[in-house]
Amino acid sequence: MGSATSELPSRTPLSDTAETGLKIVVVGGFGVGKTTLVRSVSEIRPLNTEEVMTQAGVGVDETADVAAKTTTTVAFDFGRISLNERVVLYLFGAPGQERFWFLWDRLFSGTLGAVVLVDTRRMDESWYAIDRLEHHKTPFVVAVNRFDDDTSAHSLREIRQALALPGHVPLIDCDARVRSSGKDVLITLVDHLYELAMAQEMTP
Repeated sequence: MGSATSELPSRTPLSDTAETGLKIVVVGGFGVGKTTLVRSVSEIRPLNTEEVMTQAGVGVDETADVAAKTTTTVAFDFGRISLNERVVLYLFGAPGQERFWFLWDRLFSGTLGAVVLVDTRRMDESWYAIDRLEHHKTPFVVAVNRFDDDTSAHSLREIRQALALPGHVPLIDCDARVRSSGKDVLITLVDHLYELAMAQEMTP
């Protein structure tokens, strides 16, 4: 990403009126912005397990399109955001490298919904995340993290077709560095979960 500055989140304590906590997982390919998203929206100091990338990862982690990346998540990121006085989201950012995918199924346990972050320069890396979420029957939304050096300018319609996303799966643009943009992604997910729950209640 470029040098744009994120909006700094207010580090507020959990409200006494909070009564609904939802576990949300953020997944996607290596270097797509999962850690950045969790950091930008979290109202607490995020827990992360980033480590400096070393020569040991050469030939193992695909870094062709993320040459400026110097650290990588080796377990998961964790943050928290209150959407309103009652609803709190607990965010878990999954590691993106294939060698850490074995952690994903455990992270999905107890998850009500997920965000799939997509980098249009490496769209094929989104397939595994979508496949695993569909396997677990976990509702999700897809957020396209637009990088400054991405010149492809693919439309959301083109991206939906490329990922073979069903029409009912929300697909939106975002900037993972910006708190308001990340929050819009999470609100879209919560609205999607609510609509699915209401549709299930209406089913005889």
